[in-house]
Amino acid sequence: MDIVLSPASDKPIYVQIAEQIAAQILKGDLAGGTTLPPIRTVARQLAVSVITVKKAWEELARAGFIDTVVGRGTFVSCHPPGGLGSKREAIALERLEKDLAFYRELGLTAAELIELVRQVYGE
Repeated sequence: MDIVLSPASDKPIYVQIAEQIAAQILKGDLAGGTTLPPIRTVARQLAVSVITVKKAWEELARAGFIDTVVGRGTFVSCHPPGGLGSKREAIALERLEKDLAFYRELGLTAAELIELVRQVYGE
């Protein structure tokens, strides 16, 4: 589990943690059933409050990425084959809808935006 925090980011630390872990789960870097380290361990490693990590874990649980079993620990949720693909697409679509509103305000056309995406992806 690799997490890099940016104090300069507009996103709260707990959101940064949750988003990075969710991305690792969606990419398959953290497989279903993988045990996550205890909250206190993660807090110590990242030099953040236990409450911050607890909020990140709550966000991940609410989104269906992790499950906590009292007395056993926290685990990456197991999803059926293809289940993460649809979850990944739903998350991407939600983010894209928010971002598109901003690009429309800038006056970018769909063709201009697609060209920018191609440039960023290096195609």
